[in-house]
Amino acid sequence: MATDADRPTDVVVVGGGHNALVAAVELARAGRSVTVLERLDHVGGAAVSERPWPEHDARLSRFSYLVSLFPQALVDSLGLDLELRSRDVASYTPYEHADGTPDGLLVETVPGAATADAFRRLTGGDRELAAWTAFYADVQQLAGAVEPTLLGPLPSVADLREGVDPSTWTDLVERPIGEAVRRRFTDDLVRGVVATDALIGTFASVDDPTLVQNRCFLYHLVGNGTGEWRVPVGGMGAVTTELARVARAAGADVRTGHVVRRVEPRDDGVTVTADGPDGEVVLEAVHVLSGVAPAVLAELQGRRAVRPVGSQLKVNLLLSRLPRLRSGEDPAVAFAGTFHVGESLTELEEAWADGADGRIGGGCGELYCHTLTDPTILGPELAASGAHTLTYFGLHTPAPSLPDAAAGRAAYENFVAAFERHLAEPLEPLLLGVEHKTPLDVEAALAMPGGHIFHGDLAWPWLDEDEQPAGPAERWGVATDHERVLVCGSGSRRGGAVSGLGGHHAAQALLELTSAPRG
Repeated sequence: MATDADRPTDVVVVGGGHNALVAAVELARAGRSVTVLERLDHVGGAAVSERPWPEHDARLSRFSYLVSLFPQALVDSLGLDLELRSRDVASYTPYEHADGTPDGLLVETVPGAATADAFRRLTGGDRELAAWTAFYADVQQLAGAVEPTLLGPLPSVADLREGVDPSTWTDLVERPIGEAVRRRFTDDLVRGVVATDALIGTFASVDDPTLVQNRCFLYHLVGNGTGEWRVPVGGMGAVTTELARVARAAGADVRTGHVVRRVEPRDDGVTVTADGPDGEVVLEAVHVLSGVAPAVLAELQGRRAVRPVGSQLKVNLLLSRLPRLRSGEDPAVAFAGTFHVGESLTELEEAWADGADGRIGGGCGELYCHTLTDPTILGPELAASGAHTLTYFGLHTPAPSLPDAAAGRAAYENFVAAFERHLAEPLEPLLLGVEHKTPLDVEAALAMPGGHIFHGDLAWPWLDEDEQPAGPAERWGVATDHERVLVCGSGSRRGGAVSGLGGHHAAQALLELTSAPRG
């Protein structure tokens, strides 16, 4: 057994995901001694790039695909050498007219003539586009109020509400978002395109009275005040690589291959026990930051916890070229943004009901093509051949409905069938590589309970009317039931998505708690 008890560290960070690395950078730069313990042989958690198929030189972001919530101000303050590219196309949604003629709803990132024409072909006029424009102006007003608060302590709900039109606040915060979607839009397909952002990674109806879908919608649309999802050049692993570089440069001790077994907080410190490459390692720390899911942290402390349930099917594809579409749209345009499959509002609600009844889903979700915006994830020969990647995020496929490999395969086949309804050719002859991951596969790979990508249901990024935070950890939304242990991952109050916010908030709370480095 190796022990560092005679060399206590200020902070041990459990888990080496992107949030944990953000915390390590900020604390190490502030003069704290920091040790990061990651169970895998690499850091990054879900934000990594890997080669799923050794025979092909393609490094895919297998779990997390794009960057939205990571504030540019945080990227700059951390000093990350990172390029995030915008996309000209926001989304493309294929459909059929009443006479069976194939078509598609193209929405540009900055809506212009092509967007207007696509709405007219779908609805026969300009009303729906006007409703779209007005709705997202309201969304941007709420995002504009929330986004400037994300790098500080939790704001009060009263302060935020004052800066938002009351009807917008009611639609997006106080009532199930399904009500506003149905009232403000008339076309079922348009309704679904709007609603999908409320459901990604969240198993709920748009009418759920808990409003978990509303919280999901806000997180998907608040990033940098615009909600734009940008492509990390080099893949998601480029984000992690940079974070690991600056963490080590700041002096953080980042250790891979260390499986934490116990976290034992006391009034005067915390003992962390892990299995390292050379045997058991015992570390004494003043504080612990937890980058693992709250349910995992509870288990490390010897307590039982309710484990969340994930609900997404992930499919990674490597294609010899992009498939041709029945609509005749250029694939380089259609796949440049988010490509919706089976996501009218009716289809979304039916898929949710199927999942709730335990039926295998997989035919409702969305794809994007990383390589159209950033071909650097492919080797030179593969890129020159015309190959592309497609990644699919299937909705309403909860872990209980996909309990084994056979169910996972069936869900994948459902995806292929739904996708091929819009293709002018079969998918199979184009495939160079394919992998699909159910929530339980994600859990096995990343130790995320239930494969839940947010570590649990998302919370509103503000303090409720009756909340009176008792100290820095509560003000920053990173408190646990022990003052020596703080949450720094996706399970924090404003965690979820590739944002770095959980790590930043935990670091700032800890710096408030400890005003000077230990001597």
